[in-house]
Amino acid sequence: MKTLSISKKEIAAISAAEVEELATRLEMDNYSNAFDGLNDWHLLRAIAFQRPELVEPYVHLLDLEPYDEA
Repeated sequence: MKTLSISKKEIAAISAAEVEELATRLEMDNYSNAFDGLNDWHLLRAIAFQRPELVEPYVHLLDLEPYDEA
């Protein structure tokens, strides 16, 4: 298993097409092991925090919706 490491500079260079490809992989959920899917999920989450406009159509994959825990 390799550790996912991506810099802010790399996230700044990611295109909308690359985010769409990432989201498509997550939606298909056809990974050879759980760690590959988890790495993609962490990457999409990192992009969401730094470039939310790119992830907006795929936010449902991240479960970042606010919860009412009253």
